[in-house]
Amino acid sequence: MTTNPRFRLLPMPLHSLLLFIVWLLLNNTVAPGHLVLAAFLAIAIPLLTSGMHNPQPRIHKPLVTLRYILMVIGDIIVANFEVAVLVIGPSKKLQPAFVAIPLDIEHALPITILASTVSLTPGTVSAEISEDKKWLYVHVLNLTNEEELIALIKHRYERPLREIFKC
Repeated sequence: MTTNPRFRLLPMPLHSLLLFIVWLLLNNTVAPGHLVLAAFLAIAIPLLTSGMHNPQPRIHKPLVTLRYILMVIGDIIVANFEVAVLVIGPSKKLQPAFVAIPLDIEHALPITILASTVSLTPGTVSAEISEDKKWLYVHVLNLTNEEELIALIKHRYERPLREIFKC
């Protein structure tokens, strides 16, 4: 990883600023000793961890990102009611299953967001991502149609992520 010479002392300036502010907020003081310690930590921690930085794709479409977040929140609310109805009803009607979802996205961050989205939506849990990052294995509380579920996840969640991250 090549570091811009301008940022040798502060390889991650936003992280440094956040560390500085959080330290002062956690200690609820701006005493000189805490200012010095906060500055030391804000410089030292990013310097020590900068070698572990794994570059991720950038968000290219912030408005699509906002729409995605709002859609996921809506899906979580609706799914909570659907799962409540399933759980209150007779358990013999439930058809739990594992489903393999083929992935078209390749970067770790969008895959993680997709897996988290699936897990946040009640009734589904991301169980595993294959080693080659080509499959997402999902446990479903009540599977009625596997093809519909795969199409739903790919269209509703994966497609916007591909647009957001251009991958």
